Amino acid sequence: MQNNQHLAILIHEQAKRYGQKPVLTFRSFGSLKWKTVNWNQFSLRVKQVSNAMLHFGIKPKENIAVFAQNCIHYLYTDFGAYGIRVTSIPFYATSSEQQIQYMINDAQVRVLFVGEQDQYDKAHRVFPLCPTLERVVVFDSSVRLADGDHNAIYFEDFLRQGEDLSHQAEVEKLWEERSWDDICNILYTSGTTGESKGVMLTYGQYHAAFVANDKCVPVGEKDRVINFLPLTHIFERGWAYLCLTEGAELIVNTYPQEIQQSMRETHPTCMSSVPRFWEKVYIAVTEKIKSSSPMKQRLFRHALEVGHKHNVEYIGNGHRPPLALALEYKLIDRTILSLVRKQIGLLKPNIFPTAGATVSPEVEEFVHSIGLQMMVGYGLTESLATVSCDHPGKRFTVGSVGRPVEGIEVKIGEENEILLKGPTITKGYYKRDQANKEAFDADGFFHTGDAGYMKDGELFLTDRIKDLFKTSNGKYIAPQMIESMLLVDKYMEQVVIVADKRKFVSALIVPDFKLLEDYAQMNHLNADSREALCKHPDIMKMIMDRIDTLQQGLAHYEQIKRVTLLPKPFTMESGELTNTLKLKRRVIYQNYKAVIDKMYGE
Repeated sequence: MQNNQHLAILIHEQAKRYGQKPVLTFRSFGSLKWKTVNWNQFSLRVKQVSNAMLHFGIKPKENIAVFAQNCIHYLYTDFGAYGIRVTSIPFYATSSEQQIQYMINDAQVRVLFVGEQDQYDKAHRVFPLCPTLERVVVFDSSVRLADGDHNAIYFEDFLRQGEDLSHQAEVEKLWEERSWDDICNILYTSGTTGESKGVMLTYGQYHAAFVANDKCVPVGEKDRVINFLPLTHIFERGWAYLCLTEGAELIVNTYPQEIQQSMRETHPTCMSSVPRFWEKVYIAVTEKIKSSSPMKQRLFRHALEVGHKHNVEYIGNGHRPPLALALEYKLIDRTILSLVRKQIGLLKPNIFPTAGATVSPEVEEFVHSIGLQMMVGYGLTESLATVSCDHPGKRFTVGSVGRPVEGIEVKIGEENEILLKGPTITKGYYKRDQANKEAFDADGFFHTGDAGYMKDGELFLTDRIKDLFKTSNGKYIAPQMIESMLLVDKYMEQVVIVADKRKFVSALIVPDFKLLEDYAQMNHLNADSREALCKHPDIMKMIMDRIDTLQQGLAHYEQIKRVTLLPKPFTMESGELTNTLKLKRRVIYQNYKAVIDKMYGE
């Protein structure tokens, strides 16, 4: 049962209800051993952080920032700040020095909490360039502080100043003064098209989001929920906080690259993620099927067919499966599909919210077919995550992003733009009056920049309005749709479509080099470098043949005519990806202008 309290007191109120029940499972920095914290311990630590903040002179309505990967200290810091009406601003752990300097100065941050050595080193270098920054608090006690750095302190030493709870009376007075209108977080957008803006999120927005999601997201106190995305991401942050209101246990996964191993070790029941995670699961499973014996291939394909019929064709359409199908599915689910889920680490799966990019129909159908309840959704930082999602028990259509949650008014405007109004929508961008005027219309609707349509109560996305390409022949191309289609292929790791003002569609593709090298070796192709591999005519033909198979359902003008394989990936360091790993098309087109122009040469 949800306990939808103000975030300033949520942890303490839940501790009264759950006491010794585990709430956080985590690993210390550099450790392989999982540990647990119960609700009472969580509550005490949060109080100690609130007390320590007051000891160091942090005042209500001031701003602190957290520059770290997911860790238990992150949650202590956030909720400690909320307890004394201090705004917490999350930075991606992969942010550059220029980015954190900009955000610290824009938000006038006084205290910066950092995770490991890389974050500390960046913070130390920008410190002299940030006039309001007074102190850096370091989570990982193994971090080496620079000689003569008197502005940094380890988290354990910081916490020691609040251990005796000497400021608790003041903390509790601030609890009483809490307001739904206070700014809880400022989340800086990743800036795919320009300067990053701080999205203001209030406690009232969180409260409204929890009310709406509680009615359609069946997560509860028996669930064990693992982090996949960073807590800086509004999807993970909103989801994790929702789970805490429901009394669920959080498994704090610090290193994203270890997520599959962490899942196998901890056996979560739920996880929010982006489609790329499930694309990789789909590729891994389908490849394993292909390498199995003919008999095993037939068995598994039949199991998938039964799973698809039961979970997509019947359950997905709101129909009760016939008794014979239900019995066959029950047997296959227990004997075959459960083995697939076990390989992922999912022994008792519940729900798996997925958003952040287009989910290809093949992947969505596959996940449902193996007995996992993927809940596809749509949201923005400005909407405090969920705008819409699949509602369990209601019909869902593969390819939609679900039904709008309660309280959100969705309107389709000019150019099919999705417009939003409701209690979860931001009041605006931090200190950006002009941007706020441009984002909201006279009727108070927020302009998302996403194009879409409603059909039978479900929302469908077509593309980002600014990302829609118009070829020189006057045809509109939706690049993200084509990119997501290609990414289900095991040989394609990153794809960027090129078409705007061009006479045909082309693509820049970063291949999976391990698989490509294996293919070259098996087929006795001579290539002594990645560059040579990418230019080899047999490799190019193989990739183009696979693309032609995937794009058979596209209109002729949407189909890719030429591709270039790139020998190195798009990265954040090169400015080609945002912190949320979204493509910065303008930067990529600029960096690869000569390559692109060559594809369009006669």
